[in-house]
Amino acid sequence: MSQSTEANCENQVAVSDLPLTFKVKYIGSELARGLWGIKYTRRPVDIMVGAAKNLPPNKVLPHCDLTVSTNGVELHITAPKTNETTWNYPIDTISYGVQDLVYTRVFAMIVVKEDKKNPFEVHAFVCDSRATARQLTFALAAAFQDYSRRVKENSDDIESTVTKKRFAIDLRTPEELQQCLDEETEA
Repeated sequence: MSQSTEANCENQVAVSDLPLTFKVKYIGSELARGLWGIKYTRRPVDIMVGAAKNLPPNKVLPHCDLTVSTNGVELHITAPKTNETTWNYPIDTISYGVQDLVYTRVFAMIVVKEDKKNPFEVHAFVCDSRATARQLTFALAAAFQDYSRRVKENSDDIESTVTKKRFAIDLRTPEELQQCLDEETEA
């Protein structure tokens, strides 16, 4: 088994493994221009990482517990203490999740909001390692898999009354993402 295949097997997450909680730092959120794809997370992540690198010495990124479950993502700020300490992102509002290809310790996800003018928002988190960011990506993939199964099971009953939501998870390595991005720009 190759080293990259071996690493991918170590990071795999099954639906039965959920919920999983990750210790992360919340970088922030920025508007996105599209529903899913690395091309819609790259620029917002660059902006947020740039802002985080330029924080004054007395400011720190919030430390959080990010829990991925079959219901979605819950973010609980553990330090510093603030008025709003918990946010929930239901699985049907998350359209995309990916380990960033430049900042490989960063996990980013696109959340769809009710706002008609700016419905897409990228949230980014820095993990303690590249492997943790990868495992977080796989955890969200498992949650999407379970959600997809539930939608299919219920689709016969409510086919005509529910609008189908789209979501995606990018399980390619940062290197594979970069190669695809390079190929897109050369065409």
